[in-house]
Amino acid sequence: MAESRVEIRYCTQCKFLLRAAWLAQELLATFENELTSVALVPGSGGIFEVRLNGETIFSNKEASRFPEAREIKEAVRDRIAPGRAIGHG
Repeated sequence: MAESRVEIRYCTQCKFLLRAAWLAQELLATFENELTSVALVPGSGGIFEVRLNGETIFSNKEASRFPEAREIKEAVRDRIAPGRAIGHG
């Protein structure tokens, strides 16, 4: 199995840690057998980005909003477990 690593980069000044930790929990619960790690990476400047194996799959700067858990799960699933159900209605 190929290693699949997610990084969630979040702004510490903006107090985005809880949001980042919650998203990490959601990803780990959904992809417990597919992901090798989920890392929380502190940053600044309002950043909230999600990367999978180095590829940015979401950036709040580009989207002008925060991600929905479902859209991140779908993006991860499409790259590491195509066709797999993710559990949201």
